[in-house]
Amino acid sequence: MKLAVFTPLNPARSGISDYSETLVPELAKHAEVEVFVDGTYEPEGFGAGVEIPIRHQREFDPKEFDETLYQFGNNPFHVYVYDQALRHPGVALMHEFNMHHLVADALIKRDRWDEYMDEVAYEGDAEDVAYSQRVRALEVGPDYEGLPMNRRILEASKAAVVHSRFMAGKLRENAPELPIVEIPHGAWIPDVNRYEFRDKLGLDESNLLIGVFGFLKPYKRIRESLQAMRRLVRVEPRARMILVGEEHPEFPVTRMIDDMGLASHVRVLGYTPIEDFVQYMGACDVCLNLRYPTVGETSGTLLRALGLGRAVIVSDVGSFSNFPDDICLKVPVEGGEVDMLFEYLNLLATHPEARGTLGAAARQWVAENCDWATIGERFVRALEDPTAAAERQAQENAKGAESESESEPETTEEAAVEETPAEAPAESVPVDEIAAEIRAWCHDRPDDAKYVETHLTRLVKTIEMTPAGTPEQSVLEMGAYMHVTPALRTRLGYGEVRGCYLGPVGRTDRRRVTSSSGAEFECEVDLYNAETDEYPYPDDRFDTVICCELLEHLYEDPMHLMSEVNRILKPGGMLLLSTPNTCSLRAVQAALLGYHPGLFHHYVIPNEKGERDPRHAREYAPRDVQALFEAAGLAVERMETGAYLERPSMEHEWVRRLLAKYELSQHLRGDSIFALGRKTGPVRARYPAALYAGGH
Repeated sequence: MKLAVFTPLNPARSGISDYSETLVPELAKHAEVEVFVDGTYEPEGFGAGVEIPIRHQREFDPKEFDETLYQFGNNPFHVYVYDQALRHPGVALMHEFNMHHLVADALIKRDRWDEYMDEVAYEGDAEDVAYSQRVRALEVGPDYEGLPMNRRILEASKAAVVHSRFMAGKLRENAPELPIVEIPHGAWIPDVNRYEFRDKLGLDESNLLIGVFGFLKPYKRIRESLQAMRRLVRVEPRARMILVGEEHPEFPVTRMIDDMGLASHVRVLGYTPIEDFVQYMGACDVCLNLRYPTVGETSGTLLRALGLGRAVIVSDVGSFSNFPDDICLKVPVEGGEVDMLFEYLNLLATHPEARGTLGAAARQWVAENCDWATIGERFVRALEDPTAAAERQAQENAKGAESESESEPETTEEAAVEETPAEAPAESVPVDEIAAEIRAWCHDRPDDAKYVETHLTRLVKTIEMTPAGTPEQSVLEMGAYMHVTPALRTRLGYGEVRGCYLGPVGRTDRRRVTSSSGAEFECEVDLYNAETDEYPYPDDRFDTVICCELLEHLYEDPMHLMSEVNRILKPGGMLLLSTPNTCSLRAVQAALLGYHPGLFHHYVIPNEKGERDPRHAREYAPRDVQALFEAAGLAVERMETGAYLERPSMEHEWVRRLLAKYELSQHLRGDSIFALGRKTGPVRARYPAALYAGGH
């Protein structure tokens, strides 16, 4: 598919520039993409190693492309998008519902008053036309809030893409025949140095820091936020607020702060480069993202805050109302707004555990729903056939609504009596049965039985997280010791179970084990070097691969393993990988006490033959594993940590308290990382920069 994208790019000061800088490279992984700009500035491009053509809009020929994506926003940098979209129909990515500011920029500011009046008459009624005549006489400003001015755009479009149910509903009211596809806004989860930027502000951990980010306009509820802050500092005098963004020339924020007596508690930092903008957000404890009125926009700033795990307060309006209640707090936009805002701020100031719970849920939600790679893939699928994509989504939404309706509990007294008791346990994995089965297959191998007892929880977790199979499906266990291998058939149901192990490439052994009940299991085990050899299997060979406690033994090139796993997995196939966690509580404790944080960092003494058992060459953090999966074309569907050895962990409680004191994440702090990923496409980066010096 060849795709044209009309969008501003950095350094154009539009939030959509940042959005496109991330989205377009993801689109380019699945389509041939060219970007068209208006030529009034020099685009910065997409970073080192990303070669995507950027052309002047005058060079656009729609016959060269299968589809065109137009990004619409209320900003002068989108005027050329508006012009082109009306001339050459394509798919409209509607970041906002109300386009009146854009139309005014396109027509009024270019002294095309007659066209503006025609547009008002086309979309509005006689009252709107009469008002526009007063606008032309410069008696009043345009009716930005009352008249959305999007009809012409929607009628000229083949389809529309939106980021929320709210926006989809609004567009369907105005254009019921237009195919509409909902695709979430992507989210950035950058690394931040919380303490460096708090130090720049002269703050320590005793200060609750509240942040407001983006252009400081009245609809951001700045006045209301300051009124709530004035009440908060009376009960929490160490609370502070930063306003990070440009001041609106007609909205004197600094004077407002002085008038409320908040000069010692609130600072206006002004326009800040995006790198520092994000760092200041990471330094905050609470972020306010209030909007009223709203034009249906989805805030990229809000998603950054959620992705950073900040406690966030939003206005209960528009697309913001669609966010789950457990990831943000919502305040009404009419009646009691300041009161509710103060109560929420006071709650978060006095209950740091509430901030932590809210932030952790937010970060998890963003990771599951706003991954850029998945969003880019969804975009391209939708653009290949927008009408079919819209129909599929409508059917899925209808099924979801029907399912929710059927699952709603009855409210009669009789129904209440029949409700499942709160203490009734949910269906769970039969852990004891799995443990007994693993032990049974090692009963006559003393060394293996001893190893199993030492690592039993981890081995049980391996079986619990491996997807179940069918008699027609195949699974490969890398590094097969025959500890969990039989259970892949007897417990999980795979028809073909195969193993592999380190050895001379080309050789295949046949291994047989007998359980304590007399049952027999045998499988073929192929020998090769997982880090250097081409694996002896054709493409798309296996439904599932499990690779447990192998990654950490690779000395030079883990992506060779990941690339080969991608090759031999069927489309949609699954990889389960486990490896020691260098960010565990145990590792943090060791480093703080002055010891090496590695789980097995020791050198190995050779045996009598001069042979050495393999040692750990590198231990991994959860982010490293995430980076490996993404580079290898695998979408992480589940990542957890757990025990590596059977031993108590109460000795690490002081580390937990230390992390809690500094509000650092306690998520994914177990000794072993377990990651389950699905193959979504080819390898994306053979040498990802996160893991290879000189990579990209």
